[in-house]
Amino acid sequence: MQKRLADTRPENPAKIGARVGKPSVSEQTNIEPLVLDLVEFVASRERTYEEVMDAWRTSCPKLTVWEDANDRGLVATEVLDGRSIVKPTARGLDLIATRSISGR
Repeated sequence: MQKRLADTRPENPAKIGARVGKPSVSEQTNIEPLVLDLVEFVASRERTYEEVMDAWRTSCPKLTVWEDANDRGLVATEVLDGRSIVKPTARGLDLIATRSISGR
């Protein structure tokens, strides 16, 4: 008897997807200080998108600092005079202020 295509799929694709590319709680905890560093980096002076990507790009799928900062609304990219500029949002600035008060 020939196996059907559906029979070759993993039993629980949701479980496998949860293991691939998504950081665990401990990995997420390790990323948090890096997210804060990224927000502080863009808050320190005007930074172009290219400059931020050169400094923060990674090929590691579990190190999602840039993506996390964007998804959480901590940084935003806007076009000024034909250049893409990355800036901290009000939420990002609040995070910096909160961390400064608590002493990190």
